[in-house]
Amino acid sequence: MPSFRTLARFGLLLLGLLLLCVSVWWHWPRRPATSATDSLSATAGPVLPPPADNRMRGVNWVAADSASSTDMEPLVRAHITWIAQTPFGWQAAAAQPEIRLHTGSAKGGRGGYWGESDAGLIFTAQQARQRGIKTLLKPHLWLRNGGTWPGDINMTTSADWQAWFTSYSTFILHYAELAEANGLEALCIGTELEHASVAHEKEWRALIRQIRKVYHGPLTYAANWSGEFEQIKFWDALDYIGIQAYFPLSKTTAPEKAALLAAWQEPLRRIEAVHKRFKKPVLFTEVGYKTTPDAAIEPWAWPDRMAVVTSVDETTQRVCYEALFETFWTRPWLRGMFIWKWYPGLQPDGPVRRHLDFTPQHKPAERVLAEWYGR
Repeated sequence: MPSFRTLARFGLLLLGLLLLCVSVWWHWPRRPATSATDSLSATAGPVLPPPADNRMRGVNWVAADSASSTDMEPLVRAHITWIAQTPFGWQAAAAQPEIRLHTGSAKGGRGGYWGESDAGLIFTAQQARQRGIKTLLKPHLWLRNGGTWPGDINMTTSADWQAWFTSYSTFILHYAELAEANGLEALCIGTELEHASVAHEKEWRALIRQIRKVYHGPLTYAANWSGEFEQIKFWDALDYIGIQAYFPLSKTTAPEKAALLAAWQEPLRRIEAVHKRFKKPVLFTEVGYKTTPDAAIEPWAWPDRMAVVTSVDETTQRVCYEALFETFWTRPWLRGMFIWKWYPGLQPDGPVRRHLDFTPQHKPAERVLAEWYGR
């Protein structure tokens, strides 16, 4: 039988080995959670479907030269259930009525991406649908010169307006037919066409009737935040009141969340007034914030990529997201929102310019998005 001294030595040896194991474990190098997505994947556990409240948990999808099921996985992890796809029509200048339609890829225009072509739109929607993600087709117009955004489009004569609506009808009806033939789940019939939308109610109602004959899914229009959404008179003919929700919320950089929540109250009042007037749900067709200290001052403005020094500010972007969701997500009249914007295949160590711009990917804002979309 072992002596007491032998047992004591054996016990001390075991204790020493245990302490050595603890020390090695404690000091062993670990891979840090280097991004919002890493943290999300590490702690979220199994991906659960979002609540069945029929809300559109969306992002604006950036067209690329390909699309695959792998590109959809980050969307699933973030509880995103919709993507908005954006093909373009090309207009020579703000006062030129002709709109050119490019349905192919990488030819003409500004060298359009495959993802903006008919084939790319359809394939991307199919890839998304396999993961339970629906598509809002959201065609835009691009001005080659003589304007900076679609809100500049403004004809100078009645004849030119008639020609513009004829051309625009050909453009949008093409995409209505594409959406119908391929089962795309929603269609946006126009984006930020302020002069056309406000002063030409009759023409839009006639166009909506034409679209309804071709496409049988829900329709919206994406009106600018600055006042267009309050002046449109044909919301009753659509299914959702669509708003490009880039409301300015601050005059200073790096605002506190309390200040942002207070600043949202006036836009909230204006949005609710339009909702009550037309009794239609509201959809934020675009909303988002860049990753800079001035993100809440002019939310629609892209970061200055030519600046010598531009500060990356993930905290301000995150706080803007928190204020947005806390203000709107519990409103029963909110149909959903589409965050601007989402790059397929973007890696944590991707281009620096992407880290400054609007995407929430691999940033704390993505965690905020995923938490609210998962509710």
